Amino acid sequence: MDSRYSKNSQLRRTSTIKKTVISGGSAAILLAAGAGIYMSNRILYMRKKADASIVERETKAGRFNRHIYDLLPKEDVWITTADGIRLKSVFITPNPGNSYVIFCHGVTEHKINSIKYMNLFLKRGFNAILYDHRRHGESEGTFTSYGHFEKRDLKAVVDELIRREGDHVRFGIHGESMGAVTLLLYAGTVEDRADFYVADCPFSEFGKQIQHQMNREIGWAPRFLMTIAEWTVWLRARYKLSELSPLKAVRNIEKPVLFIHSQDDDFILPEMTEALFKEKNGPKELYMAPNGVHAQSYNENPEQYEEAIDHFLMKYELSPER
Repeated sequence: MDSRYSKNSQLRRTSTIKKTVISGGSAAILLAAGAGIYMSNRILYMRKKADASIVERETKAGRFNRHIYDLLPKEDVWITTADGIRLKSVFITPNPGNSYVIFCHGVTEHKINSIKYMNLFLKRGFNAILYDHRRHGESEGTFTSYGHFEKRDLKAVVDELIRREGDHVRFGIHGESMGAVTLLLYAGTVEDRADFYVADCPFSEFGKQIQHQMNREIGWAPRFLMTIAEWTVWLRARYKLSELSPLKAVRNIEKPVLFIHSQDDDFILPEMTEALFKEKNGPKELYMAPNGVHAQSYNENPEQYEEAIDHFLMKYELSPER
């Protein structure tokens, strides 16, 4: 009898252990799934600024004048990307026959944020193309990929410019934050088709950028959370965070690049742009703005920003003919 009791007791303990292990495993799976959904939502669906608030902000700061903008000769153009998404673009042509600059705004912004940069180039004799990235402004799209799909979208904009102006057309590309990442990935992994690039405050590698943000927000960045984020984003959006590496792409860019960053930027660290500048071979320039946090190099240092643009254009003979 004692033997049977002991045997039954052992079976009950074994069954309890199995249930505990199964329960613990299920909890771990649910926890991992929840973490993956949360992190991928933060990445894919970062909350955008309201379009009206961007217009109001730029207007109050004196960087956007609706009346002057409305008087510019321009044409609204819808451009279809390789995967069928329609992008809203505006071709602005106060200097017929001259070079163009394409402007790529940052994540959560839209094309109105690019107007301050556009004005710098218009008064130097360029024409301009503004457009909204997928999921931003008036463009279609359901999620953001921080340059992965956006680099192909940029190619669609370039293709439309060439279709309209011919293969001889000269143009540059200016980008801020995610827009800067987009142009570097375009030039380094799709085609180095532009005559020059201006990359203002890009990250060097998206994985490092996520780790930096996690450290800022929660004080640590465990590797297993990065792995969960990587796989969840791939399952939901079919791109890998590890592929978002301007640091690798920049090695393939032969055309001149002007790198810009604010020294006080704590969102995307200035060391990232310094690493990109170091990795780029051939013609390049670096302007580190003394004032301003993320994406504020021009806003806080307008005269020096313009001087950096002029020096770059003059050094590499990129200015359009007057």
